[in-house]
Amino acid sequence: MKKNKIKLALTIVGLCLVFSCKDQEQKGNIESLDKDESTFNSEEDLYRPNFHFTPKVGWMNDPNGMFYYNGYYHLYYQHYPDGNKWGPMHWGHAFSTDMVEWKEQPIALFPDEMGYIFSGSAVVDLENTSGFGSGSQVPIIAMFTYHDPKKAEANRMDVESQAIAYSLDEGLTWTKYSENPVIENPGIRDFRDPKVFWSQDYEKWVMILAAHDMVMLYSSKDLKNWELLSEFGGDWNREIGTHGGVWECPDLFPVPVEGSEETKWVLLVSINPGGPNGGSATQYFIGDFDGTKFTMDKEFETVLKKGQDHWLDYGKDNYAGVSFSNVTSKDGGKFYMGWMSNWEYANEVPTETWRSAMTVAREIKVIKDGKSYRLASLPVDEIDYYKEVKYKKENIQINGKTVLINGEKANLSRAAINFIISDFKKNSFTFKLFNKLGDELSFGYNGTDNTYFIDRSKSGKTAFSETFSNKKSIGKQTSKGDKLTGTILLDKTSIELFFDEGSTVMTEIFFPNSPFETLSVETDSKELNLDLLEVNELKLK
Repeated sequence: MKKNKIKLALTIVGLCLVFSCKDQEQKGNIESLDKDESTFNSEEDLYRPNFHFTPKVGWMNDPNGMFYYNGYYHLYYQHYPDGNKWGPMHWGHAFSTDMVEWKEQPIALFPDEMGYIFSGSAVVDLENTSGFGSGSQVPIIAMFTYHDPKKAEANRMDVESQAIAYSLDEGLTWTKYSENPVIENPGIRDFRDPKVFWSQDYEKWVMILAAHDMVMLYSSKDLKNWELLSEFGGDWNREIGTHGGVWECPDLFPVPVEGSEETKWVLLVSINPGGPNGGSATQYFIGDFDGTKFTMDKEFETVLKKGQDHWLDYGKDNYAGVSFSNVTSKDGGKFYMGWMSNWEYANEVPTETWRSAMTVAREIKVIKDGKSYRLASLPVDEIDYYKEVKYKKENIQINGKTVLINGEKANLSRAAINFIISDFKKNSFTFKLFNKLGDELSFGYNGTDNTYFIDRSKSGKTAFSETFSNKKSIGKQTSKGDKLTGTILLDKTSIELFFDEGSTVMTEIFFPNSPFETLSVETDSKELNLDLLEVNELKLK
């Protein structure tokens, strides 16, 4: 405890030294912290991502408290700065002007006598409903879970409770509320990860949090006093959704349905374990919210009961993601980021200085699928500003194995690749990334059962976990069209695949012994045609 207080005091002193004038514009305060002092070694050179956020040192997991205000996107995250494995949780902090380039900042929230600082959310209290603001200062309110390690060690049920903190300098420094917790534990061991939003229709704050294998909805007028509204999931409704593990990091938000005047509500729930390819993953539900309860759309519920998948990402490495508060896309879509790892092996991956990265920021959309609905997600448009076309070719006939591009044409450790394939449902094909040391990562489409796949069994370092590469990851193909559109984002240690305009997404990490240099594709069919292959390098500072 004493050590943490000293760290917090030093952080605040450092911030005071940076700020040359108390009444300086708050946006200027943020800009004054816009610096990057990275150190490099062989591990850095080989594995630290080129364009995905990762902390300079220490452990990272769930994204927390993400919001947009005054030109900046803020990302907080579960962080243990004193080790490279999960430990006493802090809230780390980074910000960005475009959700692509992130600048790490001093730690935002430290553990204290009430416990570790687990996951949560942050909102911009524009009307000062909390009363924490003064004058022109708009308060930012963070709601988080206190996790008491002593109670956990004693096997008590009341381990977790909900608390708040406020910031009057746009999220740079925080003051914890003196009357925490604002929600006591109701006798549920896993009771965490509050996600708050303002409901304009009902003029109140709404909060959703995870409670074992269900979610609970609360409301408040001032972010301090909370009333239980309803529940979704749990023992009373086990046939809905996946219940193979603990539910975590829920989110609830409205999204317009593509090409219509309709709006649907999306409920995200992460689960560990229980993912479609093992370990942790994120499921979704689509329906409506009436100010008190979330109700699934009847058609969505019907197809869900018939076995339709409801996974945000079919890869093994996108977990605990939530949306940014106080912002949507121009079309009303929600911006989202996830933790790019899996609890099956997150503590064991072969990096030492730091562990874990975040996915790229994505826009979540709702699309109509017959009478029902599906989610789709694609990288945010802002990533296009960093693209530089290195190679573009149309109508490539694929016979057997064909090398598409190598390191002389583009750096595949910082690449965004777009492709279109005609009549793909009649074929099976495999893309391969490989290097001179014999490491390879395979991904593609199986026309026999209409599935996409990733195979990292030969991708380099894999022995650190029995479950890291023991089987292919499979994702179902859902598009009804005859052409396959795909986007591939490649970083040093990750691949993010967006098939069919984001209808099927797969995210996975890997650790080659040297960077992948070449991309090839092969097929047994003589009919496969690449209508388009465009390779871009992503140029970040």
